[in-house]
Amino acid sequence: MIRIVRTRTLTALNASLAEARTATSAAREEAEQQRWASELANDSAIRAESALEKLQTTTLQRAVDVAHLEGELETLRAQSLLDTEDRQALRTLLRVARKQAARADRVYVLLRFGELHSVHATQDAAEIAAEAEGAPRDGWTSPTTCCDGSPAPASEVPWRIRTLPLGSTR
Repeated sequence: MIRIVRTRTLTALNASLAEARTATSAAREEAEQQRWASELANDSAIRAESALEKLQTTTLQRAVDVAHLEGELETLRAQSLLDTEDRQALRTLLRVARKQAARADRVYVLLRFGELHSVHATQDAAEIAAEAEGAPRDGWTSPTTCCDGSPAPASEVPWRIRTLPLGSTR
């Protein structure tokens, strides 16, 4: 079967075919660009996921490191407090040792009616002990004397403090 086609129709069909080929070519180029953009986006997503995994791993490791360092810091703080307490204890021991090194060369004996009541390191300590036992606060003067001018016997004096030397053969 033979068909007769008019020139005008043939020209219109050829123009239409050329337009279709141009549109097809443009669509293919656009599809290729879209495929290339899709591959680029896919590669970027894969790289982003890898970077995110590395960051998460690094963050986790840093968190472990921070926890470890915080533990060490607490240990060091506790050690520092212990060192401070040790230094304070050593200072106290040093003070005690210095006081013992500078031992007193005398003691103060508290006598009540001539009998030994107690021994003290200072005269003030002896007076405080006597006052705690009822001695008058204002009675610490020279020993009283008898009518003939001699000192009263120790058995007649209610409270007396006597100084005794230490470390000698007197």
